[in-house]
Amino acid sequence: MVVDEAHRTQYKAFGENMRKGLPKAQYYAFTGTPLLGKERKTNAWFGGYVSEYNFRQSIDDEATVTLCYNKRVPEVLIQNDNLSDEFYQILEDENLDEKAQEKLEKEFATEVEIIKRDDRLETIAKDIVYHFPRRGYLGKGMVISIDKFTSVRMYDKVQKHWKAEMKRLVGEIHKMTSDPARQHLQNILDYMRRVEMAVVISEDAGEEEKFEKLGLDIRTHRKKINKIDDNGHDIEYRFKNPQDPLQLVFVCSMWLTGFDAPTVSTLYLDKPMKDHTLMQTIARANRVTSFAINGKKKENGEVVDYYNVFRNMRKALKDYGLGNNEKENAPVQDKSTLFALLDDALLQGTIYCKGLGINLEEVISTGGAFNKITLFEEFANKLLEKDTYRKEYYVYENTISSLYEACKPEILTEGYKPLISVFQYLRGVVDEIINQADIEATKNRISELLDQSVVTANPGLFASSGAATFQISKTGKILDLAKIDMDKLRQEFKEAKYKNIEIADLRGFLEHKLEMMLKENTTRTNFAEHLEAIIEKYNSGGAETENYFTELLKYTEELKDEDERHIREGLSKNELELYDILKKEKMTKAEEIKVKNAAKHLLQRLIDEKQKVLVQDWFKDSQTRIKVHSAIDDVLDKELPESYSKDLFHKKSISVYELIFNYAAMPNPPEIKAIYHTGYGGEMQQYHA
Repeated sequence: MVVDEAHRTQYKAFGENMRKGLPKAQYYAFTGTPLLGKERKTNAWFGGYVSEYNFRQSIDDEATVTLCYNKRVPEVLIQNDNLSDEFYQILEDENLDEKAQEKLEKEFATEVEIIKRDDRLETIAKDIVYHFPRRGYLGKGMVISIDKFTSVRMYDKVQKHWKAEMKRLVGEIHKMTSDPARQHLQNILDYMRRVEMAVVISEDAGEEEKFEKLGLDIRTHRKKINKIDDNGHDIEYRFKNPQDPLQLVFVCSMWLTGFDAPTVSTLYLDKPMKDHTLMQTIARANRVTSFAINGKKKENGEVVDYYNVFRNMRKALKDYGLGNNEKENAPVQDKSTLFALLDDALLQGTIYCKGLGINLEEVISTGGAFNKITLFEEFANKLLEKDTYRKEYYVYENTISSLYEACKPEILTEGYKPLISVFQYLRGVVDEIINQADIEATKNRISELLDQSVVTANPGLFASSGAATFQISKTGKILDLAKIDMDKLRQEFKEAKYKNIEIADLRGFLEHKLEMMLKENTTRTNFAEHLEAIIEKYNSGGAETENYFTELLKYTEELKDEDERHIREGLSKNELELYDILKKEKMTKAEEIKVKNAAKHLLQRLIDEKQKVLVQDWFKDSQTRIKVHSAIDDVLDKELPESYSKDLFHKKSISVYELIFNYAAMPNPPEIKAIYHTGYGGEMQQYHA
């Protein structure tokens, strides 16, 4: 562990005392090895610590970077909080003997089976393929699985989806009409082509036979693990070398402790862990490095959690991360805090600029202002009036840009934040002036900044269908249903000179959003009818202008509530549509749960199970159509409540079949419904992070 000069001096003196026979516990305190947690049982056995240097202190001293926790794919997280200590102890031993393996398979069969479920691993593999090449700092990564066999499986699955994603990107690049957007995708593709992966697991006697029984090949991986290149470098050296193409490794126990590769920035955790093992594992991603990648520095490490290990991390952080002060902020923060920090940084930066007479929001609110370089030159002129103005602005811009990079890739689907581009562009203008460079080079970057909204059109696993935001063409103002401020809209309308334009803007936004929501869920026709009635009432002279706007605002709130309903119901958007079709009037709570499960299991049966139901062009053949309808009947017969009559059952079954058939037969179905055509892609494509 890196320590400050005072600690080094103390450590040197401590070395002398060690030879005199001081307790071992005091040595471990310096090396950073946590022993037996906050209970301090080590003290009772060996004596007190000479000095403690915990996670929080190391971050404050910039000896390590902050870690961010990111829970992804929540639908496949394990929720069992009652695992025994024995379960964790067995998993810590990578080379299980026959007795331990037998105990694991018998006593903990259910938990292990869930963790290793094939469709679950497929979902995680797809997420890794999306997440890894779209991060801000493209440091090295580690995928941590429950055992050796699962590590190899995950490698195989990631490789398969990695190749498919590269093929998809090639097609997307050819379709792009915007040069900046095309270049953005090309950069992702180029990175993916460079990345090399490897499985790193310890060798076991008779392993080839064991892996072959499970249909896995260990020979290729073992050869790579044991290989020494022409320069005498092994696989460990290659992974520690920041410039080596070996970027992503699949492990279960090796390299989780006592191993430092400073450019490791991302851990994908899918293994039960707790206490000191968990703390040592996550510390793989918190090392400081000066190695910049694509001009970006490592500002933080990220722990991507697929197992819901954070429930154990909280306890481990108390025991080993905070020292004696449990009231301190945890050294591992939920990644969502970064988004809040980014919003706050944008707000504070905007306020600072306004204090100087620089209204950056004017760039957004004035149509076409990005093309008026004189506006930026005016702002730059003010910043260059005093060195303190420019330097303080740089602090805000650096913070905003760093947080933006740390928020990737999730921020690419959170909705376009144009102020980020404004801050970055103004920084570029000032830099060009200071460096006495041709400002034409800065002008050429305008289109790239404008096209960030196009670049984010590839959302990966966690995007909703349709655009979340709507830009009003007349004013350049951007509306987002998830973040819309009703009070602000009311005030703007009250102060507006041209109230009919304000109404037209809001109406255009609502119609656009409703169109997207109807593509997600055909049962929302009542919302379309309601909006039509409001408009018709106004057109017929049945409402005053102010009342019309008030009704539209009320409708906006109702639409927002509907847009978020799937979250409250605990369903995906596709599951919600099936649930809305299957439900009946006046259901008990127990019946609601049954119908929700029916929707979930029906979707799983159609698109996820090995014996595929939705094969290519299934709707074109009578036999496959019968097979699909039969599968629907089978699931509903098992899942729907007893209170559903025979007639109601058949009505629901036909309604579901017609829905799926209609989506599948569409020439260009919405992306969120494309799964009904072939079943490929999985329901997880439309989940949010």
